[in-house]
Amino acid sequence: MKIAIIVGARPQFIKMAVIHRALQKYNEENHSKPIRETLIHTGQHYDYGMSQVFFDDMVLPEPDINLNIHSSFQGEMTGAMITSLEKELLANRPDCVLIFGDTNSTLAGALAAAKLHIPIAHIESGLRSFNKKMPEEINRIVVDCISDFLFCPCQNAQSQLKKENVSGKIFLSGDVMYDSFLHYQDRAMKPDLKESFALATLHRAENTDDPRRLNSIFSALEKCPIPVIIPLHPRTKKEIKKNRITLSRHIKATDPLSYFSMLGHLASCSFVITDSGGLQKEAYFSEKPCVTIRDETEWVELVNHGFNKLVGSFEENSESVYKWAQRPIEKFEKIYGDGNAGEIILKTIIKLIR
Repeated sequence: MKIAIIVGARPQFIKMAVIHRALQKYNEENHSKPIRETLIHTGQHYDYGMSQVFFDDMVLPEPDINLNIHSSFQGEMTGAMITSLEKELLANRPDCVLIFGDTNSTLAGALAAAKLHIPIAHIESGLRSFNKKMPEEINRIVVDCISDFLFCPCQNAQSQLKKENVSGKIFLSGDVMYDSFLHYQDRAMKPDLKESFALATLHRAENTDDPRRLNSIFSALEKCPIPVIIPLHPRTKKEIKKNRITLSRHIKATDPLSYFSMLGHLASCSFVITDSGGLQKEAYFSEKPCVTIRDETEWVELVNHGFNKLVGSFEENSESVYKWAQRPIEKFEKIYGDGNAGEIILKTIIKLIR
């Protein structure tokens, strides 16, 4: 049995690591019927801080294939990925293609596999922000419509797919990000800081590519009652320079953090400010309040349970937002499974394909 795993962006390397460990464990226990894993990296995130550091830190195998398709216009990037992925899938002929999340790499992998009639397993299915202006929302909807096996991280996602009456088989697996969080806790690298701080990230186009909104967000960060540490995504760094935004000492900008360093910062911070989908969950896993700089989120259950607050650009209501963020968090609940999603997903795929 052969499985092709397609990744391209930072969060997908973390999710892929969970499946890779499950595959290793399975092959150790089943020498006579091993599963061959082919890892294909599209190149969507390509610099060291956004890509290679995750392979190094997590001791992951180097990609079998690296397409080296870097940032460009969305259609151009996705089209180039489909063309290259189709060639690789034809050459390798896997029994199943695994894709993660909602990036252009996810969409390209799903379309290439569907055209070749290769079964598609979509990990992190069923999420919806209900905002089709977000490229990620279009990707989620299309990928879920053409995937054969849909693995949902939570009950909300499972219910959404049932409402949409998708043709693929739906499974409630739990979240592989929670698996990863639990597995790597003892390797978290805490920052050498004694004072309280907020951890922030900012990368979505709707926030970075609108100068007025970007300035408003940084004005709100300046009003934070404690210092803010913000690892800068390459896109954000570029837009800060382009719009001549000056950051005071109150906002400490850094290069992108490794996964283990990010876990350490999460453990040490007072609260999180972000527009990242993955970091919303990691804040929750770390039992830290999360201020989400968006108008909607695909992780609606975190808002419903009071762990997450949607605030838009939040400059005007920053005082009340920070007051909310500094309150004690509610009791932690297991919304995303028990930390064994990777094994559930792999066992289900093996049963379906063999």
